[in-house]
Amino acid sequence: MASLAGQVAAADDIPATVAFVHCSGALGLGALGLLAARYQVGSFHPLQSFPRPRAPEAFRGSLVGIDAGAPALRRRLDRLAGDLGAKPRGVREADRLVYHAAAVFASNYLVALAGEAVELFQTIGWTESEAVAGLIPLMRGALAEVERRGPTAALTGPIRRGDVETVTRHLEALAGLDSGSSIAPRKADLYRMLGQIALEIAARAGLEPAAVERVNRALTRDVAATRRRRPL
Repeated sequence: MASLAGQVAAADDIPATVAFVHCSGALGLGALGLLAARYQVGSFHPLQSFPRPRAPEAFRGSLVGIDAGAPALRRRLDRLAGDLGAKPRGVREADRLVYHAAAVFASNYLVALAGEAVELFQTIGWTESEAVAGLIPLMRGALAEVERRGPTAALTGPIRRGDVETVTRHLEALAGLDSGSSIAPRKADLYRMLGQIALEIAARAGLEPAAVERVNRALTRDVAATRRRRPL
């Protein structure tokens, strides 16, 4: 982007009233630095997923991360977000990477987790379409509770209940998948890692300390042995 900005800045036929705005979530205004000497510059990043072209209605209700080098441009970008039915939110240069990393967790990694769950269903004979059809209502229900109550109150499942037996059996089942495949060790490690995060949330939600400790032991037991079983 900086290279393109430099090429545009070298042009001498662009009116000074033109503003340049990028749509990157991770980059700050510095990416347009060569243009900033002559033009107003800003950023307009929809906090929304666009794996394919979507109609303007896709912006409705979404947040748009906005920054601008001049108050006038900031107001114009705020109005543009409002015209699209979105909610403008200022994101400072120093906060861009944390802001964008949060978006990756909520969007890209949600898709990655869905892919992991689909693979597990496929190991028991489900097709991809059957797995997706079963998972989407579950995921929508969980997200609806996060929206309604926040992530701490929305957590359910064996870790929230302190159900050590089920957690242990899950890990045994994952370890029992085909030892000739790389799927089982990866999924067991992922289950343990996400389980630790869920356990922190469960503790905040009120799970008793003794139960937290028991679940933690189940999640961390035999980790080294599990990793030694990985196929080369």
